[in-house]
Amino acid sequence: MRVWPALADGLTRAARAPMADADVAMAFYGDLFRPPGALLAVGDPVLTAADVAPGLEEELLLAWWRQAAAVDETVAPPDADTLVRTPASVQAALRQLSRSKFFAGVAIRALVFDLKQVSRYLLDDDMRRAARQRVVDRIAADTKVVVAHSLGSVVAYEALCALPEHPVRALVTLGSPLGIANLVFQRLDPAPEDGRGRWPGTEQVRWTNLADHGDVVALEKDLRPRFGDRVRNAIVHKGAHAHDVTAYLTAAHTGEAIAGGPHAP
Repeated sequence: MRVWPALADGLTRAARAPMADADVAMAFYGDLFRPPGALLAVGDPVLTAADVAPGLEEELLLAWWRQAAAVDETVAPPDADTLVRTPASVQAALRQLSRSKFFAGVAIRALVFDLKQVSRYLLDDDMRRAARQRVVDRIAADTKVVVAHSLGSVVAYEALCALPEHPVRALVTLGSPLGIANLVFQRLDPAPEDGRGRWPGTEQVRWTNLADHGDVVALEKDLRPRFGDRVRNAIVHKGAHAHDVTAYLTAAHTGEAIAGGPHAP
């Protein structure tokens, strides 16, 4: 499993002792997004620009495009005509993103599949409950630190909100889209109140959020405006693989947040 060596590397970079393999558990819910009967080994479903649905999927795609253009000079920014959200604008967005440094080597079908994972989780209540339950089931009575990446940070956040008395000591989010205002933040469960998201778990949970400057998915790098000043934010620089989970896990900031979690005040 490629995650374990990266986790150990991050702890080493932070000059912290490695964890035992038995102390780490992983929640998996990717199979929930596969069509019934599909084999996991065949890869992502064959999807094209025509499969990007109006609404959340189109809006998120255009948000990614804007952010990619802001951090990558090789990406042409969308113009006023593009923002009308026509089929042509979807094709243009996918074409530009596939050329970007951030999505280098990522097939268009994979980009569309990622969009659909986000939209299905946020809009399909049955899917949401099933994915969140997978995470809840892996948070044992002695779990001290929860580490979550990308869409997984949304699932983990909601799982901890559903466990308000659990003695988890730390949440570490990597490349998180939690701060994207109307597209993700406003759709959280529990819903934000007066523009502020609920604190995940007990008041003692220490939340560290890490984002790469070039991470297009983590549009909002600083989560404090959405969740309060207690969120500890750090910017890391991992180059072309800005959103890759292993790149995040190897960062010293990540190792420090994970190792320090069990000892959080």
